[in-house]
Amino acid sequence: MDEGMTIAEVSRRTGLTAHTLRYYERAGLLLSPPPRGSNGHRLYTKRDLDWVVMLTRLRSTGMPIAEMRRYAELAAGGSVSVAERLELLLAHRAQVAARIEHLRKDLAVIDHKIDIYRTAIEENQA
Repeated sequence: MDEGMTIAEVSRRTGLTAHTLRYYERAGLLLSPPPRGSNGHRLYTKRDLDWVVMLTRLRSTGMPIAEMRRYAELAAGGSVSVAERLELLLAHRAQVAARIEHLRKDLAVIDHKIDIYRTAIEENQA
């Protein structure tokens, strides 16, 4: 029988600190609070781990905590919220795609400047 993962194990697997995992629980970002073992420690399931990984992706792509909370509330509500979750993720995806495009343009400007400096150095060495 699967006894679950400790907070230390989930922390190691996700790269989040135990403090952040506890914060996610307090902030209402988990689908449900992880059950506790006989010693009172949290025991995370594979489902919990997968959910936390999803949360890290949302956060790293700039989704605000309030929006993540809304997504968690919708997900916890079951299949009736699939359309609303889709809308939320499509809107977030559009924002991420726009940021990526902006970064591509920024990178092109930086690459152009690097080319100018490399050319200048080569001409000075000749």
